[in-house]
Amino acid sequence: MKTQEVKLQGEDRPIEAYLATPAAEGRRPAVIVVHEIWGLDDHIRDVTRRFAEAGFVALAPDLYTGPWREAMRPDRIMAGMQFLRQAPPEIQRDPSSMGALVDERPADEAAALRTLMRVMTPQQRQTFARDLRGAVRFLEEQPDVDATRIACLGFCMGGGITAQLATLEPALANAVIFYGENPPLDKVGAIRARLLGLYGADDARITETVPAFAGAMASAGKPFTYHVYPGAPHAFFNDTRQATYRPEAARDAMRRVLEFLG
Repeated sequence: MKTQEVKLQGEDRPIEAYLATPAAEGRRPAVIVVHEIWGLDDHIRDVTRRFAEAGFVALAPDLYTGPWREAMRPDRIMAGMQFLRQAPPEIQRDPSSMGALVDERPADEAAALRTLMRVMTPQQRQTFARDLRGAVRFLEEQPDVDATRIACLGFCMGGGITAQLATLEPALANAVIFYGENPPLDKVGAIRARLLGLYGADDARITETVPAFAGAMASAGKPFTYHVYPGAPHAFFNDTRQATYRPEAARDAMRRVLEFLG
């Protein structure tokens, strides 16, 4: 296996990425691995190498390339999420009230909180999805990639971005959503990729919305298979977070992904 740091062109900015290539020669299927809210960390790099070991050209873009990186450090994300969750529910539901609460914090902290809040919006996640079209173009240009077999797989935030990419990118052959938010249901008619969804039964905020997504896909005549793991919470695949990691579910999910991608 060969690993290297590369750059690709997003919608209107350069994006750094981690590329893992199998040792085998010839054209291979490819997979884009989209990180969680924590960014392109050691876990995502490890998952990218797992796909290369399985025979895929695997590419993990860093969506926080550039000015995002400082504000979206893991320690700031954790502190910011704790701060936002501590706000009363009526304030959480009101963007202007949340903005006023953030403005009361020290300038440095407030700037990081605003960035975190922006990342959580559907608009920004769609912007990230548009950036990932550049990852598809990058892989199409690689001599060892079968351009008809490019997939995208994402976790949590990355799962939602993967779903959005499927509504935007006709060249995407397959997409795998690990406990990510649904794409806009009025956009599923544009999806050409086959979709696989993997969810935890104890992740109600996400999992309870999946039947509506499946119904919209069925109505549009689009292929979507999904599986819900009993007793599994959000982020059950991430083996660096022992509080949520579920080994049996994670192993079975990887088996399903490899079978799905062929």
